[in-house]
Amino acid sequence: MASTKEYLDFVLAQIKDRDITYKKMMGEYLLYANGALFGGIYDDRLLIKPTQKERELLPNAEYAIPYDGARPMLFCDFVDDSAQLTEVIKKLADK
Repeated sequence: MASTKEYLDFVLAQIKDRDITYKKMMGEYLLYANGALFGGIYDDRLLIKPTQKERELLPNAEYAIPYDGARPMLFCDFVDDSAQLTEVIKKLADK
């Protein structure tokens, strides 16, 4: 199932005061902060690359597979919480 532009727009609207860009690829969306890839929208789910910094920021995050054959990524289950999402993305972008 491909992600919807409406879900992408919702996630982007939740992230305040951050310059987030995206690229559509094969029905999904790759997300960039300050030009660096940090995650994507897969099947209308926000997934974040599981680097060391991200795992430290989200120690209790569940892992999800973005698509068949891919490595697991961190599932962001708090996209409804604009303040928390913005804070996490801010910390990811300030590497």
